[in-house]
Amino acid sequence: MRTKLSTCARKKRYPSAAAAVAAARAFDLPLLPYRCDRCGRFHLTSRTKGKWASGRGSVGDDR
Repeated sequence: MRTKLSTCARKKRYPSAAAAVAAARAFDLPLLPYRCDRCGRFHLTSRTKGKWASGRGSVGDDR
């Protein structure tokens, strides 16, 4: 499913999955990074449905 442009525009962008994970840890919330198909950067999400996650701070693909 493609990310909505309005969703991308209102979210903070991170240059890497590692930077996004570091930000999530600072918020102390169970957030997961994902690469946005609109901007190519990383955002954070609280959603896990349909996503593979092995636990808090899972990074996945950091290409």
